[in-house]
Formats: sequence, C-alpha cells, structure tokens
Amino acid sequence: MIRLILALLSVTIFLILGIPVLGILWLVKKWKPMAADLCALRMVQWILKVMLFFCGVKETVIGEDRIPRDQAVLYILNHRSYFDIITTYARVPRRTGYIAKKELRKIPLVPLWMKRLYCLFLDRDDIKQGLQTVLTAIQQINSGISMAVFPEGTRGKGETEADMLPFHQGTFKIAQKTGCPIVPVCISNSSAIFEDHFPRVKAVHVVIEYCEPVYVNLLSPDEKKHLAEYVQEIMREKLVKNRELV
Repeated sequence: MIRLILALLSVTIFLILGIPVLGILWLVKKWKPMAADLCALRMVQWILKVMLFFCGVKETVIGEDRIPRDQAVLYILNHRSYFDIITTYARVPRRTGYIAKKELRKIPLVPLWMKRLYCLFLDRDDIKQGLQTVLTAIQQINSGISMAVFPEGTRGKGETEADMLPFHQGTFKIAQKTGCPIVPVCISNSSAIFEDHFPRVKAVHVVIEYCEPVYVNLLSPDEKKHLAEYVQEIMREKLVKNRELV
C-alpha cells in the first residue's frame, strides 16, 4: 500500500505546484510555442517516471528506435491498465496527445495538463462527438502532433494481453486521412501493477514493444479495407511472443 500512497502523493504535489506553472507556460506559448510545449511534455514525463519509480515498475522496451522522429505518428496501443498511459507517455519522443475517455475530466487538475498536452476526451456514447474527436486528431497530426489511441475502446479483461477486444475501424481514419505512419505499441503485464490486485500496487516487470511502422499507402487494397484487423494481428503476434519476457 505504501507504493500507491507515495505515487499518489507525488502526483498530487506536482498537480498543486503545477498550477502557477501552467500559467507561466500559457504566457511563454504566446512567444515560443514549441518551447512551451516541450517544457510541459518533459515536466509531465518526469512526474510519470517518478510514479513508476515509487510503484517499483521495471520495464523492458523493444524497438523504440523504430518510431519515426521526423513526423507525427498514430500510436495504436492495447489496453488493460490505467498504467498503459503512464508507462508509454513517459517515453514519447515528441509532442503527443492521447485520446482518453471523458471520465478522466472528473479528476481534479489532471484535465488541465491533458488539454495542455493536446489530449482529447472521447464520449463513447455520443457518435457525433466521437466523429469530432477524430477530426480534431486529424488536425493535430497535420500540425505535427502525434496521437495515441486505444482502439479497443475500453480496458480488455481477457485471460492474456493477446485476447484483445475488436479494434474499432473508425480509429484508423486518423492515419488514412493524414497519411501518417501507424506505430503499433504492445504492452505486456501492465495490469499486474494495479488492476489484478486492486487496491494494492505491486512491483512488476512490464514489456513494451514498438512495432515497425505501418504505412497505409504501401498496403494492398484488402489490407487497407481491413486495416484494424491487419494491425491487431501484428500486435497479437508480438503480445504472444512477449509473454515469455514477463
């Protein structure tokens, strides 16, 4: 329990002390927008790494050098834990927004930082709002901001990570409309940190693998038509393989 307390205490202190910092970053952004964005990104990445340290999480990261550094990308992630965001956002190399469920807006102060970092909130029950979220994500990628999506739509609870829920095809419109690379991200054992034994936090080993980028324009017509299934199968193979590393 002490791990959870330390992690929550650290992020609470950060959020409180970060209130005036957000104001300063807002002013800096008027003159140096990129500098303000990168400062906000590195600050949040730092506190996420502090949380992971207190939680005792050890990581094996595979293929991080496969991420294109010269353009925005669409990250596609499997989803079994709240820690999926924490472990992966702490590693993004450039400005990146996550598409997250609207319920996160209810957490005090957290939405301020999420909006500052180009994250979007999705109402899964509102089709019109969901379409607008996708359109905004397209605009952000065209502006050079990477986006990350959990296409299962909610946390999977299958026996293993490879037992994913079906991917929503609409998610992939972001890459189809922008032509950006798709980077599948396979996360193994993240639910063992917290969800598998709520409310305790356990020090565990998490494996994160960044797959080779998928370029939609290089796919066959059939692969384009079934893009969600195509990417999911790539991830399923990696998740099965990486269970041996946990």
